[in-house]
Amino acid sequence: MPSHSTVEERSEPPERLASDRRRAAHRSAARTLHRAAVHVPLTERLSALAAAAPEVVGPDEPADVYGDSVVATLEAEVARLLGMEDAAFFPTGTMAQQVALRCWAGRTGNATVALHPKAHPELHEGGALSVLSGLRTVHPTGEPRLPTADEVRDFGEPFGALMLELPLRDVGYVLPEWEELAAVVAAARERDAVVHFDGARLWECTAHFGRGLDEIAGLADSVYVSFYKSLEGLGGAALAGPRTLVEEARVWRHRYGGQVFQQFPTAVSALLGLRHRLPRLPVYVAHARVVAEALHEGFAAAGVPFSRVHPERPHTHQFQVWLPYAPDVLAEVSVAQAEETGTLLFGRWFADGPPGLSVTEVTVTEEGLAWTADDVKEAVAEFVRRLPR
Repeated sequence: MPSHSTVEERSEPPERLASDRRRAAHRSAARTLHRAAVHVPLTERLSALAAAAPEVVGPDEPADVYGDSVVATLEAEVARLLGMEDAAFFPTGTMAQQVALRCWAGRTGNATVALHPKAHPELHEGGALSVLSGLRTVHPTGEPRLPTADEVRDFGEPFGALMLELPLRDVGYVLPEWEELAAVVAAARERDAVVHFDGARLWECTAHFGRGLDEIAGLADSVYVSFYKSLEGLGGAALAGPRTLVEEARVWRHRYGGQVFQQFPTAVSALLGLRHRLPRLPVYVAHARVVAEALHEGFAAAGVPFSRVHPERPHTHQFQVWLPYAPDVLAEVSVAQAEETGTLLFGRWFADGPPGLSVTEVTVTEEGLAWTADDVKEAVAEFVRRLPR
């Protein structure tokens, strides 16, 4: 008779077993381009947060209650960094943007929001803009990039707000050039529309634009930023903009259920991210370009047809890789390489795009800085060797 543990293992769905195996490979890999905080054991992460907390909070500072204390400190720091009058903490970016766009609709008298069809609210929020906030969305372009100034200026119906996701994650973390972005904003203003930046990953845009965060954010009327993506906090987000807008947003935050009793662990982790991660992001972006070029050359040398690194010169420290195999095949090779060699080159793979091609997202952070171009090419060669012929 099989043991109880064996029966339990066999009863687990295949996707759960695959997820557990992938997580174990991430945790045990000796070499990786990015070690996500979510793969750090819980107790280790809590201990690290407690040890580092004195860097950003005083020894006698009380825990927050409904957004005072350390949460208020975080809000003030975000407003300062972005050059905005005020900022409000939100438990999620989804809620922050719901509130921002709802407030703008009330002020402009137009509940139509122009955004890209692959922007986060359109793909990953269950239609919340329309279902919860009564907003309607339109798309100035369907191309895999942000809209141009002409597309915004010549769009065939009025809209009250233009939302721009910087970078546009689901088409490859792409950004326009600075002059293009400024022209798009000016075109929206010509139409009496406000401009809101979905800046979940705004923090890493400075290298591409060659501008500071305050100058980038200053193009928009309001900006949302995330604390758990590039900054690797525990969670949370902030909405920054004019003081009157942010004050109204705080009222709606309460109505939406976002007035959480205590958020001090999340706020402390966000402040630590601003202190330690934010200054490193331009370094990661620069090295991501080295890694991307080496990946391109490695797959070309291995003779893999239709392989693609997108963008060829990454706009941020994240980019896409496309390969002509099924996602499950590539996932198996990725995990097996990590298990057998200690090198984790790629994470999850998805069947997004043309039939027969799969895509993964590559992120380069502190661990990736140790990789030379030759290291990347050697890992690619080992990866390709394991692919079915």
